[in-house]
Amino acid sequence: MSEAAGPSSAPTAANSRGAARHDVPDEMRNDVRLLGGLLGEVLREYGRPGLYEDVERLRELAIAALEEPDGAHLASAEELVASFTAERAEEVARAFTCYFHLTNLAEELHRVRTLRAREGEVPLDQQRPADSVAAAFTHLAAEVGEDEARRRLAELEFHPVLTAHPTEARRNAVASSIRRITELMAERDDPRWGPGAREENRRRLLGEVDNLWRTAQLRPANPSPLDEVRTSLGVFDSSLFDVFTTVYRRLDDWLQGEDRGRRAPVAPAFVRLGTWIGGDRDGNPNVTAAITRQAAGLSSDRILAALERVARGAGLGLTLDDRFTPPSAELAGLWARQRQLSPEVAAQAAAHSPGESHRQVLLVVAERIAATRRRDADLAYSGATELRRDLGVVQDSLVAAGAARAAYGRLQELIWQVETFGFHLSEMEVRQHSKVHAQTLAWLEDPAAVPSPAVPPEEVLETFRSIAAVQARHGVDACRRYIISFTQSAENIAEVYALAEHALGSADAAPVLDVIPLFETFDDLQAAPRILDEMLALPQVQRRLEQTGRRLEVMLGYSDSAKDVGPVSATLALYEAQQRIASWARDNDIRLTQFHGRGGALGRGGGPANRAILAQPPHSVDLRFKVTEQGEVINARYSNPDIAVRHIEQVAAATLMASAPSTEKRNAAAADRYAALAARMDAVSKERFYALIHADGFAPWFAEVTPQEEIGLLAIGSRPSRRGLSVESLEDLRAIPWNFAWTQARINLTGWFGLGSALEAVGDLDMLRAAYAEWPLLATMIDNVEMSLAKTDRRIAVRYLELGGRQDLADLVLAELDLTTKWVLAITDHTRLLEGHRVLGRAVQLRNPYVDALSLLQLRALRALRDASQELSEEEVADQHRLLLLTLKGVAAGLQNTG
Repeated sequence: MSEAAGPSSAPTAANSRGAARHDVPDEMRNDVRLLGGLLGEVLREYGRPGLYEDVERLRELAIAALEEPDGAHLASAEELVASFTAERAEEVARAFTCYFHLTNLAEELHRVRTLRAREGEVPLDQQRPADSVAAAFTHLAAEVGEDEARRRLAELEFHPVLTAHPTEARRNAVASSIRRITELMAERDDPRWGPGAREENRRRLLGEVDNLWRTAQLRPANPSPLDEVRTSLGVFDSSLFDVFTTVYRRLDDWLQGEDRGRRAPVAPAFVRLGTWIGGDRDGNPNVTAAITRQAAGLSSDRILAALERVARGAGLGLTLDDRFTPPSAELAGLWARQRQLSPEVAAQAAAHSPGESHRQVLLVVAERIAATRRRDADLAYSGATELRRDLGVVQDSLVAAGAARAAYGRLQELIWQVETFGFHLSEMEVRQHSKVHAQTLAWLEDPAAVPSPAVPPEEVLETFRSIAAVQARHGVDACRRYIISFTQSAENIAEVYALAEHALGSADAAPVLDVIPLFETFDDLQAAPRILDEMLALPQVQRRLEQTGRRLEVMLGYSDSAKDVGPVSATLALYEAQQRIASWARDNDIRLTQFHGRGGALGRGGGPANRAILAQPPHSVDLRFKVTEQGEVINARYSNPDIAVRHIEQVAAATLMASAPSTEKRNAAAADRYAALAARMDAVSKERFYALIHADGFAPWFAEVTPQEEIGLLAIGSRPSRRGLSVESLEDLRAIPWNFAWTQARINLTGWFGLGSALEAVGDLDMLRAAYAEWPLLATMIDNVEMSLAKTDRRIAVRYLELGGRQDLADLVLAELDLTTKWVLAITDHTRLLEGHRVLGRAVQLRNPYVDALSLLQLRALRALRDASQELSEEEVADQHRLLLLTLKGVAAGLQNTG
């Protein structure tokens, strides 16, 4: 391999961004123009003289600033922002934030429009995008054979876990307003509409945009944990309950071909929904044992109501006469048992459906689900397994009578929903810090030894009692996973079992627990196999492995490892950890699930999930993918049914494809071939990252140049933004505000810092381009960094860095930014960032000037708050804080990244 010189020059991030020109589709451009025009009307009607003109002037200057080399327009924009009164500055910030909400929904509408058009153009048997489950199955079957591919499909598991980590900056009232506008905009695609209908639609749209403008962007107080539970249940209602069955049905229809709808389904119910909302108490004193019980109750009530509705609808539609579709002996036996349970309910069903046995039975099934919801012990189901058994009897009877289409239609979808959600909807996972367990046990032995435990010991014990209560009420699967943050030894696992036994009085009375170690720091990731070896020796773990068929989960933390050693070293360390843990599992005959604690931001493992899966080490996925879904990611991926279906299919396809011999061979060969390259990048990037974060005074400097301190004032979650009270050390700062703060400062440092130095140290452009083409891990890293750089603005970042009064640290950040941009462009052979990603580049290009305007408003507030020479009154401080919080919301909406 020849030694090649590195890139001699490359455009800066700002220049490359300014040079980018991506064509916006006509439909999307028209939507943005319509919504922007409506917002303009609202601003003019609002009655504040000059507001519309000030917004337009700032918008024009921000756009013009992208074209100029000397910065004159940006300086003029700053002068304009400085001239605003406090009231006007807030109004302008609100206007740009509303614009982003409207632009985002226009982009989402266009994504949905594109997905539907693509499906409408292709026959069902040909609908196999390269990243679909159907395409993955075809590829896998070609490598391992049809039978083996079907066996692997049957074992497929996708386990998204919703968390309440505070990364969704929008309040619910704003989100509801956006949903109403989205629905009205979607109506405009109806080709049957005439001018009158369109004008009426426009009138209603104007009213909704006016409502959005007048709705406060800031929450008056932090949401409670139960508020967060209700928010997640809203996503279930609007999308998730039906989305999973849509995915199953599409896959099954493709697999069945001409026999679809009249043969037993091949597609498994492969999704299981998890949740930390109401269960994650690590650093959140607002999540108590009582909250966990209430959260589980709310979820169970919601799924039982949904299952009852579907069962009743399916029953009412099953108008099959017994003369044409005779019931089986098993169905007759089920009907006899139902009559014994409740003669009254059975009599009502019989009177409503004479001569329609299948309908009668299914209507009683619906009544039994309703009884389960209202806790009527005489009629209630004992659990989802019993319900599934009854539905199976109805289905088998229909098949035996020749009514296969009725058996595998709505009834099959109900069966899939029962298999997916059970009676609990989502599997509640409890999480607590290892130090809390150690402190509680020490306190139980000697209260004087721990005078001030971080969490009251009785509350810790009550948590285990609440798990037992949830299991008794909703089934073991409703709450059996217990995650230990910062697991550093097998003793941390033993402590959880000891506390459970103490809380319930004995090992026999303790709840069923699958204890999951969470390895978060760089050192803990390195030590994981040793800790897992020691964990296997625990008798409680051995007993549980026997019960589960030797299934075990291990969780990997992306956030703290990246904050610990930087994004490059963290990515490489996580890859190595997964490789070693997978090898350990195979050596110990463990059926392993690696649980990925990823966030939305790139510094927390964000980016396209399907690409990340396909870049993992051999056998680290093994047909099972479990991942946290947080904040704005939940809404982005799951709130719209069409987008949710597409995302789930992509993840499922990647999970299936990861087991293909060709995928495993490619990843293993590339990791071996570029091991020396990885080692060099790891060492240099880590050294560069340490030079920054271990510099004297870095933590307070970080708090000065970003709105890190003020993020804690933003009411976006029930969880505190830091573990301690000071920013003198980054150890107590949570990963979300660490990422959020750098994003707000338009630097995005957590997604790229250290990569430029690492690539420069390698220096061989030919080798790096070859590695980019051949090694999925590096390709994913480079592409994610390119996206992060595209959302970075050097011109704006310089202004934030000036706030800290440390030119040495500012120069270090900017030099690394320039170096990283230069090498990423060279390796990808792009002349501008995101040149090869038309859709993503278009979206970023559409937003950037408007984000700049909000950043200038945020800088105005930060300068006033940071300027020690100014003595601000309480009212002035309140004004600056309010403006700052408004811009935090706006920039988050504009960049579509929080934490």
